[in-house]
Amino acid sequence: MRTLDVVPNSGEMVKPAELVEVKGAARLTLADRRLFNLLLRQAFGPELGTEHQRFEIPVSELRETHDSNDRLVQSIEALMTTVVTIERPDGSTDRVQLLGWNNLSDPKRRRGTLKYSIPPELAVALRDSTVFAKLELEVLRSFTSKYALALYEAVARRVRLKHVMTERFSLEDFREILGVEPGKLKTFGNLNQYAIKPALVEVNALSDVTVTVMPEKTGRRVTGVLIGWEAKDVEGRKAAYQELQRPKVGRKARITGTVEETFPGEAPEWK
Repeated sequence: MRTLDVVPNSGEMVKPAELVEVKGAARLTLADRRLFNLLLRQAFGPELGTEHQRFEIPVSELRETHDSNDRLVQSIEALMTTVVTIERPDGSTDRVQLLGWNNLSDPKRRRGTLKYSIPPELAVALRDSTVFAKLELEVLRSFTSKYALALYEAVARRVRLKHVMTERFSLEDFREILGVEPGKLKTFGNLNQYAIKPALVEVNALSDVTVTVMPEKTGRRVTGVLIGWEAKDVEGRKAAYQELQRPKVGRKARITGTVEETFPGEAPEWK
């Protein structure tokens, strides 16, 4: 079955595998990635693989990712200027933009619509997709780290594979999957502290899968990682659902077992 013919369940979105682990998207922020998922979800279906097709979404539906149109425009332009590399089954690669033409009606008002198009070259790449990730919308909305979102998407693409529960990646490929910008978090210690561990905490607490990341060394140097995953049992899924229903204030303390000091009315943030 083609990916674009899959009908997502209520509360889910389907994301073609070609867009889960693209190379070149490291500079995209959490807000940029959330916006792209919303636009993809709105356009999802057979028409997504049609060249020059235009789509439309109310700006009000984008408020979950942006609290002002100025920030929305910044994310739109980030998607338009981001060139990613998509690997084809035949071993060739496509280099495409994530977002094409668009029109934001009356950008100074909260109401209105965003009309947009998927670049034709990207539409062609998605037309024959047969591998995909099913993503829980509430989980996507709850992440506070782009690394958590990226890790969740990568595992969601694999979790339905039979008899496969681990995969090895070179350190550079794993950095690309997480969306770590070139030149940042250069040492594995920093990568682990500021990207991997925060991502694991959120994914394991909020999603329906349990994920592990084990470093692998060549000599004394970490050169790769082994990712493991498994679907949670009923109690694990119930605990994740219950956490999603709780207020975000205090969540970091609950899921890490730490104590947060906050001022009245101030929500804690991830470091």
